[in-house]
Amino acid sequence: MNAPLKNQKLSGTVFVADDDPDILEQLRMILESMGLEVITSETQEKAEELIASRRPDLVIFDLMMENMDSGFILCHRMKQAYPDVPIIMVSAVAQDAGMRFDTKSSEMKNWIKADAFLDKQIRPEQIKAEVTRLLNEN
Repeated sequence: MNAPLKNQKLSGTVFVADDDPDILEQLRMILESMGLEVITSETQEKAEELIASRRPDLVIFDLMMENMDSGFILCHRMKQAYPDVPIIMVSAVAQDAGMRFDTKSSEMKNWIKADAFLDKQIRPEQIKAEVTRLLNEN
């Protein structure tokens, strides 16, 4: 596959669920600059309503929101509703608790139900690369 053009615009809808409004705004700006429509949620409950009402092209879930396992629950619900929609899980758990998650092994990917796992503080070029990769794979 050819490398994506630097200014290539994508199309599609991305759901972003994170309880940190600053992260939501940062991700919204990055994703919209890529040409994507962005729908956000600050709670697991609202994210579940979004999942039930509309199929996105990609989702980004925070691991820990109002519950320690909100992101895991949302990943499982998303894959039940739309198995082919790629999921990026983001979390600060590695820096806060020293726990490491990734999707490199099929066992971990099957358990997490995400297609990529990024540690916060997310760099714009990092999220752009993962979003582009996942959208181009589907």
